[in-house]
Amino acid sequence: MAMDSFAAAPLFETKKAKGSSIYKLFSASLLIGIISILIYRATQIPENRRIVWIGMFGAELWFAFYWFLTQSHRLNRVYRRTFKNRLSQRYEDDLPGVDVFVCTADPVIEPPMMVINTVLSVMAYSYPPEKLAVYLSDDGGSEITFHALLEASRFAKHWIPYCKKFNIEPRSPEAYFSSSEYSELGASQAKHMASIKKLYQEMENRIELAKKLKRVSKDALFQHRGFSSWDSFVSPKDHDTVIQILIDGRDPEAKDIEGCRLPTLVYLAREKRPQHFHNFKAGAMNALIRVSSEISNGAVILNVDCDMYSNNSQSIRDALCFFLDEEKGNEIAFVQFPQNFHNLTKNELYGGSMRVVSNVEFHGLDGYGGPMYIGTGCFHRRDTLCGRKFTKESTFEWKENTVSTTAESTVKLEERIKQLASSTFEKNTQWGNETGLKYGCPVEDVITGLTIQCRGWKSVYYNPERKGFLGVNGTTLDQTLVMHKRWSEGDLQIFLSKYGPFSNGLGKINIGLIMGYCVYCLWSINCFATLYYSIVPSVYLLKGVSLFPQVSSMWLIPFTYVIFAEHAYSFAEYLFSGGTILGWWNEQRMWLYKRTTSYLFAFIDTLSTFLGYSNSGFLISAKVSNEDVMERYEQERMEFGADISSPMFSVLTFLAMVNLFCLIGVSVRVIWRGGFELVFRNMGLQVLLCGILVLINLPLYNAAFFRRDKGRMNGSVTFKSVLLALSLCTCFLV
Repeated sequence: MAMDSFAAAPLFETKKAKGSSIYKLFSASLLIGIISILIYRATQIPENRRIVWIGMFGAELWFAFYWFLTQSHRLNRVYRRTFKNRLSQRYEDDLPGVDVFVCTADPVIEPPMMVINTVLSVMAYSYPPEKLAVYLSDDGGSEITFHALLEASRFAKHWIPYCKKFNIEPRSPEAYFSSSEYSELGASQAKHMASIKKLYQEMENRIELAKKLKRVSKDALFQHRGFSSWDSFVSPKDHDTVIQILIDGRDPEAKDIEGCRLPTLVYLAREKRPQHFHNFKAGAMNALIRVSSEISNGAVILNVDCDMYSNNSQSIRDALCFFLDEEKGNEIAFVQFPQNFHNLTKNELYGGSMRVVSNVEFHGLDGYGGPMYIGTGCFHRRDTLCGRKFTKESTFEWKENTVSTTAESTVKLEERIKQLASSTFEKNTQWGNETGLKYGCPVEDVITGLTIQCRGWKSVYYNPERKGFLGVNGTTLDQTLVMHKRWSEGDLQIFLSKYGPFSNGLGKINIGLIMGYCVYCLWSINCFATLYYSIVPSVYLLKGVSLFPQVSSMWLIPFTYVIFAEHAYSFAEYLFSGGTILGWWNEQRMWLYKRTTSYLFAFIDTLSTFLGYSNSGFLISAKVSNEDVMERYEQERMEFGADISSPMFSVLTFLAMVNLFCLIGVSVRVIWRGGFELVFRNMGLQVLLCGILVLINLPLYNAAFFRRDKGRMNGSVTFKSVLLALSLCTCFLV
């Protein structure tokens, strides 16, 4: 009876977040306050400043609407727990094949050593090696990256048995050797580790030498036939398909130094031709799906960015607890892990952890049918990724996803499947439309996940205590703003397309999930209301015109309650998610900076794309910074880049100067003429708003006027911004 009960027990459980009833009451109180503010704006329109007042009403109406959308992230949060012991008891001898896709595109900004550390970490998963295959897609077509992967394939014969023998975490060599997790080892393990570390350093030296020389040594060229593929190489954007199976999982002789089987390891550089558009990362992923179907054909596909190493060797088994659950597994299309980073500063200078997104918002999406697909750290069922629609009869037939074992040699297999990665293979097919990842959007991952959910499938968000994956976060302000511009631009394009959450999702997915998607899809629209609130109240403060209720007015109560209650909750939510007090303040600064720059330029570029003036692009985030930049980053000093004349920095500096000059102007007026009580009584909220905007920009003022290091604000940007801000303020004084 006990065994029957165990066999029937679920492989995962779902629990609702505690305190949801209390939050609903709090949310209702905020709603009452927001409605009161809107009533005030609609009924108290002054005759002498009607247009400005209506602008304030429009901004607040947008803030109210957007706040309403964000409630979908908080009203129905759920949390998941897996039971891997039950999975092992039932399926250990019959686990599905898993194909891992690692994507890289540029050996300069995505260094080969970083790439192979990610590859080695996923090769060392605690999973049967004969059922694991790892594919590296190199869209840069770099001989140096191939050389690094070849070196990694040799090092793996030592690294994987060491990981499994001593059950170490994490299994990225670089992360492991730089962590404190191996500081206290037994004599046997310490000796073993020393020899492994020596092998790693020797490998690193060879790879770094090739990178420095920008070529592979002649001795290395003769060590593998794969290098001959570069004999006809023209450029990274014009070359034949390169497929090299470095470790063939079909080969019984492919073993590590302990005599155990090794996972399959494949290098792919798909064909590139100038006359054929390659569709960026989505095109690379689709080529991997096709190529892998002929080599390993794993029923489950995991994709990770090249900087996102595996931090938890049990992640595959966690994901399988959802896919193989007898009751609910058949309806799950993908399992999304959070995107976490290992190089964050203590107070998260650029708000890069997405702490609240990971620990609150995605749990809310999960309560309405599952989170979005974010492009990395995601396990997919192969059949759903390839376009299969959900029906009540849908089952997960992982046992059928096997490639027939033939006597076909590795060389013949490589040659036969090259066409699957050719630049013309997808012509007149459904790839990029109904099959594989969708094309035509800078955030191909989000639109692909939404499409899968609209076919009837659900997704799952799993956020384990030990993070599944750790990547590299931006170390400069410019990197952060540019990345958010790409995200918000792509999300807005999705909203405006026929695949948007409303246009495609209405009637197909839960309305709560539609609202949750819209929070991100409408990121860029926030720029207008935020810009209005960042400029107009301050310049009218300088003019002596009140735009908010007087301190003695009853109408001040809803403004005060909504402002302080919302920010108090935001503060508590951030601390609950593991952040610091200063980290929350940095998050507020980045909230302002993203809304007034990234989202603004994202909207402009989206509009240009829809009008046919430009095309969407895909920017690769830099994964490395020079030592000077890294030193300032670790000291938590904002990086503006003295040699960067960015339009985003121009906007930020202009807004900061406007608020500074307005605050100085009203302060001088009060000191010179008196009347502090009158200003406070009539324009208290405006003074508070302007003061907070000045306070939040202190790092920018420091970079513009006082710093002398290379991270200071560009002098030209500062001069132009000061001139424009003074001109605007002068106009309002006249």
